Amino acid sequence: MEHADRTYERGDYTMTYSEFAGPADRTFVLIHGIGMGRIVFEEVAQVLSLRGRVLVPDLPGFGDSPEPGTAATIEESAELIRAFITEDATGQVTLVGHSMGTQIVAELAKLHPELIDTLVLIAPTINRHERSATKQAARMVQDLYGESPKVLFEGVLEYTKTSPLWFANKLRLMLDHRIEDVCPDVTTPTLVLRGETDHVCPRDWVQEVADALPDSEYQEIPDRGHEAIIKSPEPVASMVLEFVARRAQATHSEM
Repeated sequence: MEHADRTYERGDYTMTYSEFAGPADRTFVLIHGIGMGRIVFEEVAQVLSLRGRVLVPDLPGFGDSPEPGTAATIEESAELIRAFITEDATGQVTLVGHSMGTQIVAELAKLHPELIDTLVLIAPTINRHERSATKQAARMVQDLYGESPKVLFEGVLEYTKTSPLWFANKLRLMLDHRIEDVCPDVTTPTLVLRGETDHVCPRDWVQEVADALPDSEYQEIPDRGHEAIIKSPEPVASMVLEFVARRAQATHSEM
């Protein structure tokens, strides 16, 4: 499906983003993880665009977005995405984050619940029981072992666009952030997804995240690891659409 590549600027930040046209009454905003970029969501975005507009940015310093002067904290990244949504989104907003992206979208949902009506956390990080760079790196290697060539190729391609220093700074900020402390204050209906074979985000940890959210559903993505959104758009895209439809129906029934 056709999409347009655009640029969003705010202060010291410049983000390249893709817009997939769809019905204007809903916008899906998709936020990638560390070392990745908007390309990892491309196929998922194509499916979601059947139900709404889709906006997929490269966070500053990743993909095709240049590095700003200093590495943005998770909270500062959340503020940037808040401004992006305020200026560019239409209709109801579904906010989706993957890996590091879950930390950003959770912060946004906590501080600005009025902006979104549904939230999706795919592979939430960082597992508080393994909060170290070496452990996280080992888990990622373990997760990628035996992955499909498509996942490996796209992952390597995106990582080469990120400078080692920028990556190291963002990883430090990820390790400092504690999503488990944010979740109890997130009132937005939330879908929590975990790849069935994800070694980076073990089941007990992701269930802990889901349990900490006041209004959540927990589901596993069959036969998928940490990079579940790259391997194929399904079943993730359908799981997101079905969740949004269920919550919209529930809201309508309450009126």
